[in-house]
Amino acid sequence: MSAPEAIEKLQPPATLSASLAASGIAELLTGLDRELIGLAPVKSRIRDIAALLLVDKLRAARGFSAGTPSLHMSFTGNPGTGKTTVAMRMAAILHKLGYVRKGHLVAVTRDDLVGQYIGHTAPKTKEVLKKAMGGVLFIDEAYYLYRPENERDYGQEAIEILLQVMENNREDLVVILAGYKDRMDRFYESNPGMSSRIAHHIDFPDYNVDELLRISDLMLESMQYRFDERSRMVFADYLERRMAQPHFANARSVRNALDRARLRHASRLLRSSDVVTDDSALTTITPADLLASRVFTRAQREE
Repeated sequence: MSAPEAIEKLQPPATLSASLAASGIAELLTGLDRELIGLAPVKSRIRDIAALLLVDKLRAARGFSAGTPSLHMSFTGNPGTGKTTVAMRMAAILHKLGYVRKGHLVAVTRDDLVGQYIGHTAPKTKEVLKKAMGGVLFIDEAYYLYRPENERDYGQEAIEILLQVMENNREDLVVILAGYKDRMDRFYESNPGMSSRIAHHIDFPDYNVDELLRISDLMLESMQYRFDERSRMVFADYLERRMAQPHFANARSVRNALDRARLRHASRLLRSSDVVTDDSALTTITPADLLASRVFTRAQREE
């Protein structure tokens, strides 16, 4: 039985939580809590949207008025805060509730939509939209579509096509625009037609050190590595130093740091002929694998 059919079969006095469970949305939301550390305001907003859509379905199933909701969204925040992951989960939720046919996510940037010469942009944009129909189109760094300083830029053509499809195909496509908050705010100010079509604005906060440590534990676990007690303290120190530097990208920077630590870990084992390569040695990141980072060595040189 499909989720919409399950919803339709619910009769009063079924509770909203029971309807949520029957639709399969509760499982998706639980998975979101499990997969994503922190982001409490984001998760709360996603739950609110899911509840609204579920109530709309229940109302329609019982003969109450329920129009087609506007589901286009804006995700703002710094890199590595989970915007793409949440977009994927949002696509699954919309599919479970019957708001999109397929529930797939198509993630693109300006280069996928905008051509470099006359007559190139429309076919590119329309091809992307064709792939996204029945699901969710996620446009990262969407503000790069609009470059008013360049009179020969074709981004405006892509925006006009997107606006038309967002309005005329609301029942078969959800568009999520993403990027830095300040740049997205300027983008909407310059493109009021786009702003008026966005129903849900969700801001993704940066992670704190404790949350990033938990994220690093999950990443290492997925790769079958681990910190020992001392290396975890060193990594906490690394995070505090790295967060104070430019271009920090939250979970993305954590993954990059762990990848480099794994490289140093492998090199250390290869250089040390007396190290026994048992399970512990093969899976444990030590302080030495972290302290070789430029974040620490640069600070030592400056001192």
